[in-house]
Amino acid sequence: MDYSNRFGVTADDQALADAVGRFAQAELAPRASELDRTESSVTCHVKALAELGIMGMNIDECWGGPGVSPTGMLLALVEISRACAATSSMIGAHYLGTDAVQIAGDDAQREAWLPRAASGEWLAGFALTEPLGGSSPVDMRTRAVRDGDYYRIDGVKQFISNAAEARFLVVFAKTDPEAGPRGVSAFVVDMQTPGVSVSSHEKLMGIRGAHAFEVSFEDVRVPLNCRLGAEGSGFRTAMKVLDNCRLDVAATALGLAQAALDAAAQWVRERKVGGEPLATRQGIQWMLADMKLRLEASWALTLQATALRAEGRNFTQQSAMAKLHASEMVGFVTDAALQIHGGYGFTRDLPLERYVRDARILRIYEGSSEIQRTIIARGVLA
Repeated sequence: MDYSNRFGVTADDQALADAVGRFAQAELAPRASELDRTESSVTCHVKALAELGIMGMNIDECWGGPGVSPTGMLLALVEISRACAATSSMIGAHYLGTDAVQIAGDDAQREAWLPRAASGEWLAGFALTEPLGGSSPVDMRTRAVRDGDYYRIDGVKQFISNAAEARFLVVFAKTDPEAGPRGVSAFVVDMQTPGVSVSSHEKLMGIRGAHAFEVSFEDVRVPLNCRLGAEGSGFRTAMKVLDNCRLDVAATALGLAQAALDAAAQWVRERKVGGEPLATRQGIQWMLADMKLRLEASWALTLQATALRAEGRNFTQQSAMAKLHASEMVGFVTDAALQIHGGYGFTRDLPLERYVRDARILRIYEGSSEIQRTIIARGVLA
C-alpha cells in the first residue's frame, strides 16, 4: 500500500512497507485460512520473518535489530495484519518480551538475550496475566523468593502467547507481597529451567494460530542476574512495555480493518442486485464511508502516538487512545464488511468471518477497552 501521504512516513518507511507487504501477500495470506482452520501455530513463519528483520524491529541495532523507525515498524505490522492477524499477534508477544529486556535490563542482559531473539533463533514471551487476578498487581499470586544467588519462583500465568515455543519469558512475580504494585519484580526465565511447565494451547475464538497457554512455575530457580532492574520495579517495566505494545495492537487493527474494507469494496463493485452493482446503492456507499472514516481516525491517533514514541516523549495517553479507538474501530469495520457480503460473508468460504473473530480479541488483550478509558481519563484529570 502507498503510505507516502501519511504523517511522518519517510521513503525508508515506505520501502520497508513495500517489502513486507509483498512477502505478506505471497507467503502469509495464502496460508492464513488453513492455519486458522487447523489451529496450527503461526510460528511456522518465524524463520522467514526473521530473514526480513521483522523479529527484531523493536530492538536497537547494537543488540541485533535492523534499525527501522517506530513508524516503519508500525507500517510493517499493518502489512502483516492485512494478510494474517494471528501472525501479527505472535510477533507482538515476542516484542513484549524483548521490549522488557531492552527497557529494564542492563547491557549484559541485553547481550545475553536480545541478539538471538532479533535473529529469530529465540522466541520470547511476556508472562503477566494470571488465572484469578488478570494483570492486576494487587491480585498477583506468583511469588519470587530470594535464596542466595537465586530466586525461587512459584505460581501460574494464564494466556501466555508463544510459551510452548519460546526460549524465554519475562515473568512478573511478587517479591514483596505487602507492597502492592511496588512489590512486583520482573525476571527473564529460560524456558528450559526445571520446574517450568506449559499446558496445551487454549481453544481460541480468533487468532487461532497465535497460541496462548497456561504456564506453571514450581520451585523454579532463577539466577539473580536474571532479575530485570531493581526489586519492586517490575510493574513500572510492564507499563512501559505495554505503552509500546498498544501501538502494535493498533497496527493489527489497522491492517485487519483495511483488509475488510478492501474486501467489501471489491465485493460491491462485482456483486449485482437488480442488474446493478451494489456500489451504486447509496446505503452501501454510506456504509463504506463510515468504515473509511473510522479507519482514518484510528490512523491519525496511532501516527500521533508513534511520532511521540520516536521522539522519546511520553506517549502513555496517546498510546491508550490509539489502542482503544483502533480496536473498537476494527470491530465495526469487520462486522460491516461481513454485513455487506450478506450470507456469503457468514460462510467459511470467504475470510470475513475470520476477520470478525480475529478482531474481537483486540478489545481485550494488552489492556481492555475499559482499562484504556481509565488511563485516558487519568491523563485528563492530571
